[in-house]
Amino acid sequence: MTAEAVGKTAAEATEKTKDVPPSNHAESEDENEEGEEDVVDAPANGEVKKKKKKKKPKKKKASVQQSEPPRVGLTKLFPDGNYPEGELQDYKDDNAWRTTSEEKRYNEKMAMEDPEVTYNNIRRAAEVHRQVRKYARKFIRPGMSMTEIAEGIEDGTRALVEESGLESGIGFPTGVSLNHCAAHYTPNAGDTVVLQQGDVLKVDFGVHVKGRILDSAFTMTFEPTYDKLLEAVKAATDTGVREAGIDVRLGDIAGAIQETMESYEVEVGGQVFPVKPIENLSGHSINPYQIHGGKSVLLVKNDDATKMEEGEYFAIETFGSTGRGRVIEQGDCSHYARVLNPPNAQLRYTTAKSLLRSINKNFGSLPFCRRYLDRAGESKYLLALNHLVQQGIVQDYPPLCDARGSMTAQFFLHGFTV
Repeated sequence: MTAEAVGKTAAEATEKTKDVPPSNHAESEDENEEGEEDVVDAPANGEVKKKKKKKKPKKKKASVQQSEPPRVGLTKLFPDGNYPEGELQDYKDDNAWRTTSEEKRYNEKMAMEDPEVTYNNIRRAAEVHRQVRKYARKFIRPGMSMTEIAEGIEDGTRALVEESGLESGIGFPTGVSLNHCAAHYTPNAGDTVVLQQGDVLKVDFGVHVKGRILDSAFTMTFEPTYDKLLEAVKAATDTGVREAGIDVRLGDIAGAIQETMESYEVEVGGQVFPVKPIENLSGHSINPYQIHGGKSVLLVKNDDATKMEEGEYFAIETFGSTGRGRVIEQGDCSHYARVLNPPNAQLRYTTAKSLLRSINKNFGSLPFCRRYLDRAGESKYLLALNHLVQQGIVQDYPPLCDARGSMTAQFFLHGFTV
């Protein structure tokens, strides 16, 4: 999500508003601008009358339409470079005065580069996400492999954002976590997992423009059993966005999220399960080229007195579970990221040095997965990759799972600038 100059914003806070297609009509610059002309008519009786000459109809170029699957770059759909705004939310209660404060506008500008440049980059990434997400909801169906799903989303993202090195591209690996697995699963090469009719699928993918990472996720089911679980995480996210803003304490936002989440329950086979917020997952701040910026918005009430501040950018995300409400690392790792300021470690393997150069060139500090290394032409890199992890240069992010047999859901918005 992006924040506009005033108040707090939640870009496309609901799927209903997010998935409304834009009207991308590019009109011709040489449209007939000729106005109405006065024509003097002199009839026989000597009276002078004026007649209006009809306008010629304006000529329009054919509007550029998105393809299906989406492959038309966004700059072709929005040639003027102005991308749709997200949903704007006004400050409330004791914070309402910020809406008209010139001082606070100035502070915001000092806290970041030109806000309009920043917002437009985020809006561009958000519109890419919206269009790809809309298509993903249509094409994802039981019977598809996880690899088909992930690569279908990534192909659309790369095309629409017009991938260009570290200037624009995928923000982080496409998560397609299933059932009790809440996050950080994407298929590695050779993965044979297939989506089933009864699965609960979390789709989490990112887009970045000039390092401004657009982070958003949604959950899909194909039967009604877990509809209330999905409803719970969406309502909890909406609550978190509504309560967020400059000077708000992160622990207070967490308490509001928990209260909303725990007001839901799910009935499965005649047994009722309370929906629990996953206590050791969280939303987070986002810095340029850094997906986890240092501040966390937990999902259960706590005493964290840290405040949101001017110019900060957050992912407000929630995870709900029918299980224990706590995740552990489990399964084959696929997600990695080079740390922002890596230590000056002595690398024993030439292959590790070579792999690090490739990571720096292709991803920098952006998260990546093993499939992305394959795509970059790397091979037989696991030993080198594990060595980089052991030396603290690369951080690994294994899948995060609740108790087997439980179901988890995730929902969050594009990011939130304050």
